[in-house]
Amino acid sequence: MSSAAPSTGKPSVLFVCVHNAGRSQMAAAWLSHLAGDRVEVRSAGSAPGKEVNPAAVEAMREVGVDISAEVPKILTVDTVKESDVCITMGCGDTCPVFPGKRYLDWKLDDPAGQGVAAVRPIRDEIKVLVEGLIAEIAPEPTA
Repeated sequence: MSSAAPSTGKPSVLFVCVHNAGRSQMAAAWLSHLAGDRVEVRSAGSAPGKEVNPAAVEAMREVGVDISAEVPKILTVDTVKESDVCITMGCGDTCPVFPGKRYLDWKLDDPAGQGVAAVRPIRDEIKVLVEGLIAEIAPEPTA
């Protein structure tokens, strides 16, 4: 079993929510979609669900981002250690804290049990937050 992943020089971001089935999956997908390979993206949950929320899958599909193959993952200490920025979304104090890491808490409605109409505004709010994060940690290279 390997220890920490080798550094790529790219900023790494971990999105954490309780079930890793909605908010964190949408945020990870937005970051991968919008920043491409400029950022390492991870997501995990403190109590992962069995599958990604179907309404989140559909809401992201509507904007051309496919998260249907994603699966909820358990949050591990190593996952946090390997990330530069840890963004929590409703799991708060269940995320381990390490010195030198940056922690953000995004207050977002929980899409669990909601239909796609209720998930769309959450999806759109996450996109705005991710765009701000990209501008800060991995702006487009200038020519």
